[in-house]
Amino acid sequence: MNTSYLFLATGFEDMEAIATIDILRRAGVDVKTVSIYDTREVTSAHGVTITADTTFNETDFTDACWLILPGGLPGASNLAMFTPLTDLLVKHNKEGRFIAAICASPAVVLDPLGILDGREAICYPGFEFKNAKKGYTPVVKDQNIITANGPASAVQFALAIVASAKGENTAREVAESMLLYNRKCQSYYF
Repeated sequence: MNTSYLFLATGFEDMEAIATIDILRRAGVDVKTVSIYDTREVTSAHGVTITADTTFNETDFTDACWLILPGGLPGASNLAMFTPLTDLLVKHNKEGRFIAAICASPAVVLDPLGILDGREAICYPGFEFKNAKKGYTPVVKDQNIITANGPASAVQFALAIVASAKGENTAREVAESMLLYNRKCQSYYF
């Protein structure tokens, strides 16, 4: 269980995907981007096309550590409609393995699957949970699930994943290298 996967669908939120990938890789987390399509090229909500590392059908997820879902529209909706991914998320959660979702994805993808039942979570304002308890901070961790509210929280979201995957010291080191953490004051700038 060494590799983490960030899933891309047409209309993904640029900042949430790219900032998360960047920060995880800075921390030494092995993260692969996965297109849910048969092609590796995926276009974001703001018209940026990126090439994923792999496609869903090319990937064996048995070693998956984290499954990560950026938000954005229609990105989150496209992820939610892709049954192989939703089946993987349900299985991954039942095994107590790690899942992270930001923006619309907690409400649009995870909540309808029952993954957030009785858990505290956060999502983009205007999206409502049916089964989760609403959190009140930009990033919420509840057991094996991390959720965040949107693009402005993408850095915090990624650092929360790093803290869970590699430890708080590694998260601080990465944040400090990005000028987001002040060692002298022992505090983040957000």
